Amino acid sequence: MSSSRPYLIRSLYEWILDNQCTPYVLVNAHYPDTVVPESFVEAGQIVLNLAPSAIRHLEMDNEKICFDGRFGGVAQQVWLPTQAVMAIYARENGQGMVFEVEPAPQPPSSESPSAKEGAVPSKGSTGSKPARPALKVVK
Repeated sequence: MSSSRPYLIRSLYEWILDNQCTPYVLVNAHYPDTVVPESFVEAGQIVLNLAPSAIRHLEMDNEKICFDGRFGGVAQQVWLPTQAVMAIYARENGQGMVFEVEPAPQPPSSESPSAKEGAVPSKGSTGSKPARPALKVVK
């Protein structure tokens, strides 16, 4: 099943705007393929204002969020993989959602595909269960 994160981000974005509030996103600035103004990154994170009056050419799909914005008077294109978004919330009241931190995708191993196909799991190995998702209440 595909990730629900991009769908939740889009719906919360619309909900925040419908309630005349300012949508902010908290982003893991060091997630792979994330393009944000590095001079505004603090502790590996950046908060971005996604209000229509603050940005241009907003595009949200299941893989990315991208837009043009001005940072310190300099125009810049911002590119966010949806998995890099850690939270979306309204500036005025803090209502929104915090997401579980996603591990960065692992680069492909140097093992050849044929070696992987023939590999048989050892008898003592146990399949690791993925961590169960958790929701947090944001007030």
